[in-house]
Amino acid sequence: MKRKVWSGKDIERMGFPAGRAVAMVLDTIHRHLRKQDDEIILAQLNAVLASPTSFLTHEVWSRAAQELLPVERKSSAHALRSQRMAYAIYGSQHVDESARHQMEIAMKLPVTAGGALMADAHQGYGLPIGGVLATHNAVIPYGVGVDIGCRMSMSVLALEEKYFQRHRTTMKQALVNHTWFGREIPDKRREHAVLDDPAFRELPLLQTLHGKAARQIGSSGSGNHFVEFGLTDLPEGNAWKLAAGKYVTLLSHSGSRALGAEIARYYTKVAKSVCHLPHEAEQLAWLDMDTEAGQAYWLAMNLAGAYAKANHDLIHEGLVHALGTSVLFRVENHHNFAWKEKLSDGAEVIVHRKGATPAGEGVLGIIPGSMTAPGFIVRGKGNHQSLQSASHGAGRLLSRSAAKQTLTRKMLRQELERCDVELLGGGLDEAPMAYKDIHHVMKAQHELVDIVGIFEPKIVRMCGDDTPAED
Repeated sequence: MKRKVWSGKDIERMGFPAGRAVAMVLDTIHRHLRKQDDEIILAQLNAVLASPTSFLTHEVWSRAAQELLPVERKSSAHALRSQRMAYAIYGSQHVDESARHQMEIAMKLPVTAGGALMADAHQGYGLPIGGVLATHNAVIPYGVGVDIGCRMSMSVLALEEKYFQRHRTTMKQALVNHTWFGREIPDKRREHAVLDDPAFRELPLLQTLHGKAARQIGSSGSGNHFVEFGLTDLPEGNAWKLAAGKYVTLLSHSGSRALGAEIARYYTKVAKSVCHLPHEAEQLAWLDMDTEAGQAYWLAMNLAGAYAKANHDLIHEGLVHALGTSVLFRVENHHNFAWKEKLSDGAEVIVHRKGATPAGEGVLGIIPGSMTAPGFIVRGKGNHQSLQSASHGAGRLLSRSAAKQTLTRKMLRQELERCDVELLGGGLDEAPMAYKDIHHVMKAQHELVDIVGIFEPKIVRMCGDDTPAED
C-alpha cells in the first residue's frame, strides 16, 4: 500500500490551475482520501480534470470541480439566435416593457421551443414573472425561480357564511396561533413524510439542507406570502355539487422556504459555469437534461416542490383542526416550477412556468387578486398558444420600493376598512394599490380559463416586514 504526501506542485504538474483549484484539491485529499492508495487518488484526480462537469454534484469532488469550470467557458459559449421566436402575449396593455424585453431575450435562446407572457407579467430575474418558456431538453434554474414550488392551496370548509359572521375573532386568533412567517419557525417540531424522502440523501447539497428544512416545515415565507380566511361564492351547478352560496375558505400562498432558495442559488451558479451566454442573457443559463448536473437539479427541484406542498398541508391541517371542521374540497397548484410536457405537434419539452398557473384542459387552479381583491378558482381550457398556462395573480403595478415611497399606512388602512378586511402583519410593499386590477387581468385571459368560483378575502395574515420574495 503506497501513500504519499501530496503537494501543490504535484497537483499543478497534473494540469490543475494554480490557486484556488489546487488548494481545493489538496483540501479534498486531506479531508476524504488520506487513507486511499496513491493510484486511487491519481485516478480520481485525472477523472475530475478530464471532465469537471461530471463531478459538479459529486459528494467528494464537487467543490474542486467547480474551480475548473471557468477553463471550459469558451468551449461552452452559446450565441443567441439573431431572430427571436414568436410568442403569445395576453393583456399586452397591462405588461411593462421590462418584462417584454426579458421575454424577448428568452425567445432567442438556442434551446427555446416556445413561449408565452401572461397578463400579470412583470420584471424578474432571468425569465420575467408571468413568463412561460418551453425548451428542448434543458432546464433553466432562473426559469423556475428562486422560490421553487411556490404555490396556491385552497381548502373550502364545511362552514357557511353565518359561521364567519359569528366567529371572526376565533378565526383571527387561529391564524395568529397556527401560522409562522419569514424568520419565525413553528414552536414545535412538525413531522411530515417528505422529510424522509430518499432524495435528501442522494445529493450532498440536499443533505446539508435537511436540518433547516425540518425546522421550517409548516411555515410560510415573507414578502407576498400569506395565509387567509375568506368566503368562496359557488354558483348553482358547481363542479362539487354543493348548494349554491358562500363557504368559509382557507387560502395560502407560499413555497419551499430556504430549501428551494439554496437549490436555486447553487444550480444557477452551476448553470452559469457550464453554459456561458452573452451578458444580457446570462441569467437564463441552462442545464442539459442529459448531464449529471441537469438530473441533479431536476431531482432537487421536485423535492422542493413536494416540500412546498407539505408546508401547505401542515398549515391547513393545523387551522382546520383549530376550527373543529372538515374540508369539502381542495384546489392547489404550483406556479414556480418546470414540467415535462408535449407541444401541440407532439414534441417533448420542458415547460417553465415562473409565476404562471398550469391551465391544461379541465385542470383546476387558483388565481388570487390582492389582500382586498377577489381571487378566482379556474378551470383550464388547454390553450396551446399559452402553453396551457394562465396568470398566477394580479401582478405588480408598483415595484416594492415604489410602493413604499408613494403609499402611506393611512391609505392602506382606508382601503382595508373599505373592503372589510383585517390585516395581521404585512407591509406597504404588499398594499392592494401596488397590484394591477385583477378584473382586467382575468378579462385578458378569457381564452385560457373559465371561472368556476370566486373567493373574497376577509382576514389576512402576512409576514409583518417588507422582506422581498420572488413569487
